[in-house]
Amino acid sequence: MAVEHYENFPVASRLMPPALREPVAAIYWFARNADDIADEGDAAPDARLAALEHCREQLRLIERGGLPDDPIHRRLAHVIRQWSLPLPLFHDLLDAFSQDVVTTRYANNAALLDYCRRSANPVGRLLLCLYGVDDALSLSRSDAICSALQLINHWQDIAVDWRKNADGVPPGRVYIPRDTMARFGVTDGHLRDSRCDDAFRALMKHLVDDARRLMHEGMPLARRLPGRVGWELRLVVQGGLRVLQRIEQVDYDVFRRRPQLQRLDWPVIGLRTLLYP
Repeated sequence: MAVEHYENFPVASRLMPPALREPVAAIYWFARNADDIADEGDAAPDARLAALEHCREQLRLIERGGLPDDPIHRRLAHVIRQWSLPLPLFHDLLDAFSQDVVTTRYANNAALLDYCRRSANPVGRLLLCLYGVDDALSLSRSDAICSALQLINHWQDIAVDWRKNADGVPPGRVYIPRDTMARFGVTDGHLRDSRCDDAFRALMKHLVDDARRLMHEGMPLARRLPGRVGWELRLVVQGGLRVLQRIEQVDYDVFRRRPQLQRLDWPVIGLRTLLYP
């Protein structure tokens, strides 16, 4: 499937040590392919789930010492073996993508963070495996950064996700927890009508502040990692914080303009990466 993607952050940028670019790219394309299966096109849910199960079968084949036929999983197999990457983390990603096919609402923040634990955190942990870092504090900080990045993506895509359904008819996915919407007096009507009133702005401020807090919890990891790897992570962290600032700059109205990074944002992100490491 050929799908164009907007990415908040560069994948395996020039800051990444050359030896790590291939394993990082292999992990990215595995996750990107599975995410597209769950999200893109007009396939029915059963077909999406069957395709994701095929990805699981490829992981099981790798675990048994086999070599998949398709290029994405074959490439991944080489990387998994070369770097001794833990297969359960890849299964967690597939579990999250399968959940996206069947789950459109989250009751509370705990349920949403459990989704982030499987949809985002495995990527950070896999990268730490490549870096040779496995202490508990670093893993916890990596989880905080990855969950924050996932939440930031959700909050900039509220309007997009509302329209993302198997039949193309809203409502699609709503990642804002139900109890949080109720606490701020925000209903599905706000999403359906693209209504950005005081209640919705208060809700969005809460979500933005919470994502920023989580990002700051993980930020010390960027100083903990040495050399180019640490600079790469600092760039990613500052990029995430810049998206949150973009949401604030549009006065939390994510309906009329998606707050995304533009070319002129990158010098700002680069400067903040240098000044606030």
